[in-house]
Amino acid sequence: MNYEHLGQRIREERLKHNLTQSKLAEDVNISDSYLGYIERGERSLSLETLVNLANRLGVTVDYLLHDSISPSDETIVDQFRSLIDQKSDAEKQMAIDVC
Repeated sequence: MNYEHLGQRIREERLKHNLTQSKLAEDVNISDSYLGYIERGERSLSLETLVNLANRLGVTVDYLLHDSISPSDETIVDQFRSLIDQKSDAEKQMAIDVC
């Protein structure tokens, strides 16, 4: 998990809403110093805090996490397998050629 990217996304959304760190922190019931740590990527946060921030900022959790989580190689392989599962040999070869 890349907490710096997550913190940057939270900060961007906060600024879009013209919120200070203090106001956003108050709205989600955390300290403004803790929010500062989150925005700088220096601290992790609980799922509850992440959901509260997303709700207050009017975005989804997956939007905040975008670019914060890198899929593992195994996940990519699993996704590829599911795409070509039950395809003909010619279709499988075409998928390999495209890759």
